[in-house]
Amino acid sequence: MLILAFESSAKAASTALVKDGHLLSQYTQCSGLTHSRTLLPMGEDMLKNAELTLEDVDLLAVAHGPGSFTGVRIGVSMVKGLAWAGDKPCVGVSTLEAMAWHGLAAGGLICPVMDARRSQVYNALFRIVDGKPQRLTEDRPISLEELARELKALDEPAFLVGDGAQLSFDYLTAQGLACTMAPENLRWQDAWGVAMAAMDKTPGGPDELLPVYLRLSQAERERQERLAKESLN
Repeated sequence: MLILAFESSAKAASTALVKDGHLLSQYTQCSGLTHSRTLLPMGEDMLKNAELTLEDVDLLAVAHGPGSFTGVRIGVSMVKGLAWAGDKPCVGVSTLEAMAWHGLAAGGLICPVMDARRSQVYNALFRIVDGKPQRLTEDRPISLEELARELKALDEPAFLVGDGAQLSFDYLTAQGLACTMAPENLRWQDAWGVAMAAMDKTPGGPDELLPVYLRLSQAERERQERLAKESLN
């Protein structure tokens, strides 16, 4: 199976081609340009350089969240468009599950963390079992204090991956917890992880592909807070 995968849930944009579990190519860009400008051209260039076309692709995969609201929307919308245009099946996968694949070499307890601001991270816990991540918790926004309590109860070293790794490492080690950070080349979200996470998912059509945000956007939270204050006056 040839999978064309996209990751745009954070600052870096990434595309990958994975065939039967083997990485054929990956393209990552962290230029500061918006994903709406970079993601599709990256995928097109990668297919062209591999002497492939969209017609050769068996499955389209994308990180559908959590992550940046704008980034997730761009990735999901683009894959929906490609799936409609090419009549291709598609699947959305958890950004956190995709990141957990970066812990294969480390083994043990894998702790993907994305900075969710407001002293929270987006997180889920995984354990490497038989060469793949096994989910221990659902994706959730969680405070660093709550995460520290959970890891303390598990009483084993955690391997941190994601753009919230440094933030989490600083807090958790200050609490006396044993953890290590992934090296920088494995720390960030990428499309290879998306493709690997997609391999055991049931594909669907573009109508079924939806973003997963876990919480309201900042604009919506501020709107609700404003309405709540107005209702008290």
